[in-house]
Amino acid sequence: MGWFKRIKDGIQTTTKDKKETPEGLWHKCPTCKQMLTTEEHAENLWVCDKCEKHHRIGSVEYFHILFDNGRFKELETSLKSGDPLKFKDTKTYVVRLKQAKDKSKLTDAIRVGHGKMNDQDIIICCMDFNFIGGSMGSVVGEKISRAIDASLKKKIPLMIISKSGGARMMEAAFSLMQMAKTSAKLSLLAKAKIPYISLLTDPTTGGVTASFAMLGDVNLAEPGALIGFAGPRIVKETIGVDLPEGFQTSEFVLEHGFLDKIVKRKDLKNTISNLIKLFAN
Repeated sequence: MGWFKRIKDGIQTTTKDKKETPEGLWHKCPTCKQMLTTEEHAENLWVCDKCEKHHRIGSVEYFHILFDNGRFKELETSLKSGDPLKFKDTKTYVVRLKQAKDKSKLTDAIRVGHGKMNDQDIIICCMDFNFIGGSMGSVVGEKISRAIDASLKKKIPLMIISKSGGARMMEAAFSLMQMAKTSAKLSLLAKAKIPYISLLTDPTTGGVTASFAMLGDVNLAEPGALIGFAGPRIVKETIGVDLPEGFQTSEFVLEHGFLDKIVKRKDLKNTISNLIKLFAN
């Protein structure tokens, strides 16, 4: 004891030449902890190459995957949410909208694009979860409604990619009205015999599940997506029993007859274009 004695205070290190790893260079899968570069992750369509976890992506990425050469014309870009109820909780709705727009660089929780998929015309509505949880407000309902009008006018198929936490509470009844509005509009497509393909992604919940997401001529889903109306905790508390394993995953929903097919992201484009050809014939 007492053999070693510090003769200088602290240990000095030089840091000015230290090379730090740039932020955003690597992606770590939250499920299996696999590490790969962000570039490799994008090349694999944002799917883990080890456990095949389909990570959440937005309209920019889906449009890049599905439209030929990623080229499309965006429709209804001028629509923006109002604040009809002058809503305020910890913040005003106006402030929340501004923050969501600044963060996501989007005008609302859905974008509509018209382009070609394997040389076939299609209109795609794609929801964005990073805009207030992909919540369904008046703008979401109106954009879907106008996309249906365009589909009817041009006589081309419609696809909706759902990714949502449900109704937008800041718009209350105005949000809930979009369920009836979009469902009624989709019946016009059915009467005109124009195909409507619904793709449910992680998560698809609430009023979106209870309306347009489940009304497709064909209902598809990505693997492992959370699909349901109320969340698992609420369901468990309501019915008072333990839920089965895998409850509300796309695999569970498929097994119980609410989906037609689970499609991996790399197979989406060809699967959908083949369905369109099938309907055309």
